Amino acid sequence: MTQYLFEPPVVRSIPVKGEAAEYPVGRIFCVGRNYAAHAIEMGVEPDREAPFYFTKSAQATLMSGEILPYPPGTGDFHYEMELVLAIGKPVFRVSAAEAADAIYAYGCALDMTRRDLQQLGKDKRRPWDLGKDVEGSAVFAPLTRAAELGDIGPQRIHLEVNGEVRQDARLGDMIHNVAEIVADLSKYYHLRPGDLIMTGTPAGVGPVVAGDVMTGGIDGLDPISLTLAEAE
Repeated sequence: MTQYLFEPPVVRSIPVKGEAAEYPVGRIFCVGRNYAAHAIEMGVEPDREAPFYFTKSAQATLMSGEILPYPPGTGDFHYEMELVLAIGKPVFRVSAAEAADAIYAYGCALDMTRRDLQQLGKDKRRPWDLGKDVEGSAVFAPLTRAAELGDIGPQRIHLEVNGEVRQDARLGDMIHNVAEIVADLSKYYHLRPGDLIMTGTPAGVGPVVAGDVMTGGIDGLDPISLTLAEAE
């Protein structure tokens, strides 16, 4: 048995409705600007040619209902409500039809973002890591098997801050649908079970402060919530 110099990171996992076993988190891929209205509010033209991606660490995983301290190094911490999909079998260089068959489950997610540090990265043509790969910034509600949700498109996606609606759209507003995203990403990675893909956020993103409570939902999926606490 392999010995380690220190305890390796704990495996993060997400409950799945109807399953005793949980879905272990491997890699977290995120799609940028996948709703046209959000791209515009970020000051750029929607790019319909192909998706683009950034990543978060598995250790950024936080479960719905938990409390997150306001993160260090930022004065502009934003919420982004998203649909996340969970890969259920290995795929590499697949068609959109094959990609759709590889989606095991869906869930509600929050991509929490240090917007000022993300913008600094953009301004200096540097990576977005400090803005996006933040401890506790990948928040997940329990997953629902894909077959139970059905075709993606008509479902409402929304987010409230302290009960006030801030984001409200339909999954059909995504520029690149879920099958197209998986197929495109499979050109660059051997996707495998444990891989999660956060599919982008609608317009209406904005800052939150300590004491704020975020709640969100997608029709047919378990809702999500997050409370922001004072900085440590």
